[in-house]
This record gives sequence, C-alpha cells and structure tokens, in this order.
Amino acid sequence: MGRAFEFRKERKMKRWAGMAKTFTRIGREIALAVKAGGPNQEYNSRLRMAIQNAKSANMPKSNVESAIKKASGKEAENFQEVLYEGKGPHGIAIMVETATDNPTRTLANVRMHFDRCGGALGTSGSVVFLFDHKGVFKVKSEGHDWDELELELIDAGLEEMKREEDEVVLYSTFTDFGTMQKALEDRNIEVNSAGLEWIPNATKKVGDTEAEQVIKLIDRLEEDDDVLNVFHTMDMSE
Repeated sequence: MGRAFEFRKERKMKRWAGMAKTFTRIGREIALAVKAGGPNQEYNSRLRMAIQNAKSANMPKSNVESAIKKASGKEAENFQEVLYEGKGPHGIAIMVETATDNPTRTLANVRMHFDRCGGALGTSGSVVFLFDHKGVFKVKSEGHDWDELELELIDAGLEEMKREEDEVVLYSTFTDFGTMQKALEDRNIEVNSAGLEWIPNATKKVGDTEAEQVIKLIDRLEEDDDVLNVFHTMDMSE
C-alpha cells in the first residue's frame, strides 16, 4: 500500500511539473507574441496561435488573460528569442529555441547541457542548413473532406499533408504560416496545435544505446525554463 501510494504520488508530481513547464512555455510564447504584434488577437495571428495552443494544453483562461495583461504592461519582462545550434552525441544535429530575459544565463546553461551530455554547442549557422523552417498545423480530421480541402489549401501555401489516426498534419512554408492559419479559420477547421518548427531535411538512425544518450541531452534541454522547443535530426521511427 505504502509503495503504491508513493508511486502514484510521484507520477502525479511529475505530471504537475510537466504541466507547469508547458504553461511557462506558453506564457513566454504569449509574451513574445504581444511584444511582436500587440495584445489584440484579432490583428495578431501569432497571439491567436499561442492562445489556441494554450487551450489545447488545458491552460486556464485566467492564466492566458493574465499572461496577455502582464505582457502588455509597463513592467513586462523583456523576453528575447534566441536560437542555439549544436551537435549532440553521435553527430545528431540539434536546434534549441529559447525565450529569455537573460541571454548570458541561457547561453551558459545551454552550453552546459551540451557539454555534460557529450555534445557541443555550435556557432550560428553550424547546423541550421540541415533543417527547413515550416509551419505545422495539427487539426482534427473528422467532419471534413480532406481530398477537397487539400486542393483548396494549396492556394494558401499547403506543401504537405499527412493523415494520422484522429488528426491531420498540415505543413506550410515559414512565410505562408499566417495565410494558412487564416485559411483554416475561414473554413472553421479546429486546430489542435500550431507552430513554426525546424523540420530535418534528413535524419540519422542510431542504435538504442546511442539514442538514449541523445534523448538524455534533449530531456535536459527541454527541462530548462528558458527553452521553448528542441528539434533534432535523429530518426525516431521504429
């Protein structure tokens, strides 16, 4: 009974920690969106995207409103977007998106994570050419004729569409992100999540032991409060 209780307690604490990290990340995305385009989501597609992602993550509406208000105020934290590039163990290329109010601290932390996990932080441009920057929209598949919609969305910048079990993943170019977002809104297509991602143009297969070493680095980076997203070239297929 005691061990079972402790196990359930530990799992609950991990779940809460993961939720807190997600809310922190979305809060910073909201802050960056407000800084870039103002607090009115009607005229700020990036803010609409962040709010939609908050809903998908079950972030309370009060938290979202508080984040927008805080980012709009005179004492708003001055977050900056900083992109780091490096190589993980076994030559896996890694891109790290951060939002920070202290770039010196963030640089030191990211470098430490790479060093301690057998990787090396690189310079700007060292691995970015191995990725394509794309808009990625995950939408509910039911209730739509996707054969017809695929043709319509090509005009909005659709480059690729992948159908999965209960959702459809749509890819656009970086520059067509806003156009694609509006096209989905105009057609009342519910978006589960949306964002700009660094998609590897080629992946590398490694063994189980090597993969664990790479995943250890990715986990450490993702646990850092300043890190928004981590992208890599490791082949994650079975």
